[in-house]
Amino acid sequence: MTNSPDPFFEPYDRQEIAYGDTPAPGVQSIIELTSTGAAEKHEAVDLGAGAGRDSIALALAGYQVTAVDLSERGLERVLQRAAAANVGDLVSTRMADVRDFEFDPGRYSAIIATTVLDHIPAEDAVDLWQQIIGSLAEGGFISVEVHTTEDPGSDLPPGCHSDAPRSETAGAVVNYFPPSRLALWATDPAANLRILRYEERLEWDYTHGPEHLHGKATLLAVRQGTFPEWYGQPPAFPRHTD
Repeated sequence: MTNSPDPFFEPYDRQEIAYGDTPAPGVQSIIELTSTGAAEKHEAVDLGAGAGRDSIALALAGYQVTAVDLSERGLERVLQRAAAANVGDLVSTRMADVRDFEFDPGRYSAIIATTVLDHIPAEDAVDLWQQIIGSLAEGGFISVEVHTTEDPGSDLPPGCHSDAPRSETAGAVVNYFPPSRLALWATDPAANLRILRYEERLEWDYTHGPEHLHGKATLLAVRQGTFPEWYGQPPAFPRHTD
């Protein structure tokens, strides 16, 4: 749906790949909640996978992962990382605009959308969200992260009034989420979701380019009626093991 050059080629082509190796917080939580082996033979789709930090982490946890992205260089790095981690047989790539990806109803046990709903126009993001929730399997997890209007790259307040440094890739974000929008989507009864965690925050980013500030909203949710042993991240009062 776009013929524009890959704006992420250079960040993904670096020796120290942009965004690092640490998966998004929601992905870390999904892995912890399925660490007993429940993820075996389950499928995950990583939308806007980039260079694969979330895809590789899920594969290491036993998921069969489809990494979807428009960046050819990013997907090359996904496959390189998967091979280096000995999970090449668990990771496949699809070079596509996420809006063109074909979602099968109720197929995926984990759906990851780390800063992708904000990289497409708002009306397209609504459509993609509907595709995402329709493709979630019973007992499945959704991890979503978006940039918010608190981000210094936003053209709306309060971010547009910030003098904090912007991300080197801020130009690729076209849809900054206003407060609570992602939460409202997830709490719509038609979404049939149960929220495990929702947070809006400011964070400093040192994973690519010069240091910069972000406004972020993060969502971790499951199908309504699903009750994993969730104690928060980090647990408020971890249980003693000694």
